[in-house]
Amino acid sequence: MKTQIRYLAGLALLGLAPWSWALQVPGPVVDGEWLAKNKAEVTVLDVRPSQKSFTLAPQFETDKKTGKKFLVELGGHIADATPVDNKKVRVNRVIGGNKLSAMIPERADFEKLARQWGVQAGRPIVIVAAGMEPVDFNDAARLYWQFKVYGEDNVAIANGGMAAWLAEGREVSIAPAKVSEGNWAARADRTAELSASSEDVEKAMNTKATQLVDARNASMYLGLSKSSSVSAYGHVPGAKNVSFELLTTEGGDATRVLARDTYRDVFTMSGVDPQAPVIAYCNTGNLASSTWFVLSEVLGNKQARLYDGSMHQWTLEKRALQSVARAQ
Repeated sequence: MKTQIRYLAGLALLGLAPWSWALQVPGPVVDGEWLAKNKAEVTVLDVRPSQKSFTLAPQFETDKKTGKKFLVELGGHIADATPVDNKKVRVNRVIGGNKLSAMIPERADFEKLARQWGVQAGRPIVIVAAGMEPVDFNDAARLYWQFKVYGEDNVAIANGGMAAWLAEGREVSIAPAKVSEGNWAARADRTAELSASSEDVEKAMNTKATQLVDARNASMYLGLSKSSSVSAYGHVPGAKNVSFELLTTEGGDATRVLARDTYRDVFTMSGVDPQAPVIAYCNTGNLASSTWFVLSEVLGNKQARLYDGSMHQWTLEKRALQSVARAQ
């Protein structure tokens, strides 16, 4: 025991910590095989629209022609996963006198949430979304971004989410979660590096030195429709439109990430340089989370930032908009 203590003390003097030996995620995206192999050493956070389905059995139907079984209702979870309620991941904050919803929590508040989810310091985190449709990927990317803002690098997203896990025939549990209090703590505050303010967006709009990417669908981008969370129609002048729906596979048994070269072409053909400074936004900072994730984590653009307040904040502040002509 004394030898071990002296060894740990020596590591501390060298600036090393015991968790530096811990398992590291192989990249920002992990597949089911890696997760199944390393599940015992990983904290799995399950973020999905319906928390009720966490303890319900998944529902399948069989194609009469092919005999292939396919998922129709998501259910169950990876054993020992923690359910994460989307409604608690993001909070109300007051900025510039405006009450904004669905914002990233303050550092101390996010630490408290992570500990409630059982997240342990030094232990890898894998975020599992529903994986049933493109919008599900945003839920995982948003939580991933929040962990990155507060200094966590040993975090990844499970490719295809729970739908892919089920499609691969892996073990599923419907037992209620048993979560022990975690001890995770933020190791940094990268807000300035990974987040953009309204003023940053305004500057990008005026100087064109930073690209703006609108992650909403074409109808919202053009101003033909809008979300109830947004006060006016249209987009930030000069922004390019790359819908979040283009960033995952369509059809099949789950929505998965695309190849790196495909992502590069999607942005390039949409008029966006995937390696140049860029700010992604949407309605409330959720849809654009996947845009930021692809640009920053998959394509390696460390000049990519997310506008957390997005059009919700921008329109409350009555800033400039560009839209199609609308009947008065």
